[in-house]
Amino acid sequence: YLDILENPDRLMQVIREELVDIKTRYGDGRRTEIREHHEDLEDEDLITPEDRVVTLSHEGYAKSQPVSDYQAQKRGGKGRVATRTKEEDFVKRVFVANTHDTVMCFSNLGKVYWLKVYQFPVAGPQARGRPLVNLLPLGEGERITAVLPINGAAQSGFVCMVTRRGIIKKCAVEKFARPRSIGLIAVDLVEGDELVEVALTSGRSEIMLFSSGGKAVRFAESQVREMGRTARGVRGLNLKDDHDVISMLIFDNRSDSGDTGDANSVLVATENGFGKRSVLSDFPLKNRGGQGVIAIKVGGRNGALIGAEKVVDTDDLMLITGGGRLVRTRAAEIPTVGRNTQGVRLIRLEEEETLVSLSTVDEPANDEESVSPAETAPVS
Repeated sequence: YLDILENPDRLMQVIREELVDIKTRYGDGRRTEIREHHEDLEDEDLITPEDRVVTLSHEGYAKSQPVSDYQAQKRGGKGRVATRTKEEDFVKRVFVANTHDTVMCFSNLGKVYWLKVYQFPVAGPQARGRPLVNLLPLGEGERITAVLPINGAAQSGFVCMVTRRGIIKKCAVEKFARPRSIGLIAVDLVEGDELVEVALTSGRSEIMLFSSGGKAVRFAESQVREMGRTARGVRGLNLKDDHDVISMLIFDNRSDSGDTGDANSVLVATENGFGKRSVLSDFPLKNRGGQGVIAIKVGGRNGALIGAEKVVDTDDLMLITGGGRLVRTRAAEIPTVGRNTQGVRLIRLEEEETLVSLSTVDEPANDEESVSPAETAPVS
């Protein structure tokens, strides 16, 4: 061996002979195929599928957190803070979705934009998140009016849209299955009109539209035919010239109403701070396109109708004034009265101040935060 190691030529000869011997005994054709291949990878392919808690605030801030941030607690626990908001802001929507799920964002100009859940900024409980306007290519004067999370179960449903001038449109969710970065037209709006609300429906739901004139119409979803994405829609509520549609509520007729009683009641509020709750059965089923029935008396003491919500006793409500004041109250504190009445005082307003918005709240009340009951003023 020393002779081989000391002689380079002899060493190379031995190596060559051994390699030829290995080739003779074990050599065969290549079993693998080597070829050029280029595979496109998108951001989504690199994101681990996991559930996230997505939080949206009234002022348009958005963020996501891993579900693991929320530990299970025993019944009766206080829970934990989902997000910190500015004093004049509050959590308006919270939902759980997978990082690969899609969220459709509808603007007042009738366009729809798409975001994946993983595109929402990840932030801790003490953070507010980022404004939606920084995540989407919105135009001048454009703002997001509705956000719909779409998962596998929702892809067989419908998107129902209503405009300020009372036009309603129903479109299959699958019509929005091909996102574009610059957005797409969701509804064709006439000049001066804008998209007010958007909701997911099952095809067997009931729809209620409310006008600023205090009227409401309730009709079966089947009266609104399915349309194409760029269609204008059909008449949902017949309005007077100085009235606008201000709210749309969706009721699943298998669980929200029926012969056994109403699981939900309808809460309405007026610009002068008055409101009430009424049971759903007080609003008869009518045909689409009518003037509707009185939901609350407007004018005089009450002023115009500014909002309507579907509530149960355990819900909390946020009342927002034009001066930026927020008052939180429990739905259970607001009496349920007849449809054709004026209601009770929900909030005491300052001089020249009006109530501009009403919303249910998805966050628990802080221990230090006072929850103001509605004043039980005489009902007429």
